[in-house]
Amino acid sequence: MGHYGGEIAALLTAVFWTVTSLSFESAGKKIGSLQVNLIRLVVAFFIYGVVNYFRRGLILPLDASAESWLWLAASGVVGFVIGDLLLFQSFVVIGARIAMLIMALTPPITAFMGWMILGEVLSPMNWVGMIVTLTGISIVILKREKHEDSLSKKHKITTSYSIKGILLAFGGAIGQGVGLVLSKKGMGEYDAFAASHIRVITGMIGFAIIILFTKRYGKVWKALHHKSAMKRVALGSVFGPFLGVSFSLLAIQHTQAGIAATIMSIVPVLIIPPAIFLFHEKVNWKEIIGAMITVGGVAIFFL
Repeated sequence: MGHYGGEIAALLTAVFWTVTSLSFESAGKKIGSLQVNLIRLVVAFFIYGVVNYFRRGLILPLDASAESWLWLAASGVVGFVIGDLLLFQSFVVIGARIAMLIMALTPPITAFMGWMILGEVLSPMNWVGMIVTLTGISIVILKREKHEDSLSKKHKITTSYSIKGILLAFGGAIGQGVGLVLSKKGMGEYDAFAASHIRVITGMIGFAIIILFTKRYGKVWKALHHKSAMKRVALGSVFGPFLGVSFSLLAIQHTQAGIAATIMSIVPVLIIPPAIFLFHEKVNWKEIIGAMITVGGVAIFFL
């Protein structure tokens, strides 16, 4: 890729993830997040097979080394099966806009796991970025409520959103951060689209096992006949596990992981216009300012 190729790939990734998060939020509310996860990976599996056949002459990424398969498969389990399962459920509970704001914690988590796994060191500026990022998120999800009793008025810090949904989104951020580091370790100079195919294969198998053991195959069959939900799943599959994941790996392959993760984290800002104009959600100034501070904090983290 040319100059700034990695940065451009990261910016496109943020756009793709904005589309896919809104698509999967809508589909998940109709047919369930677990069904969405499996179906979208099956769709992506076939898309990758066709694309990689014409690009590389291989339907399956059989030319990858055993070590690459190991790390990329681990990335698929952590990022797709665990991380996305939690994230998609958070879409249903608190909505894509707030979930993706909390997902802005992914870059600090990625850097921390990079230190744990790859030996990267955190600078004082990184810690400043973490604090600013957490401040921005707190502005959006926390509020003060007045509680009056017989003796005095008390102020209690609460959240405007479901604690369960917030924890699910945070779990998704951890899964994505760890998955990104594992992907970088396993991919090396290997083709990004083929590497993404390995992650999708692993994720697809993981979700199929979960569906089997939870005996939800009937719900999957029913979901396949839900036309409006399947249109959203198809749209999200193209922009998410295919374009989004592939371009995210291209980004970390052609620029520093921190820079790529920072640019990808602008989704909370990108998601505000469609939330307002397409879904008619009410967005207050506190949420807009919080989103800006969050992304600003992530940017500081990698200065």
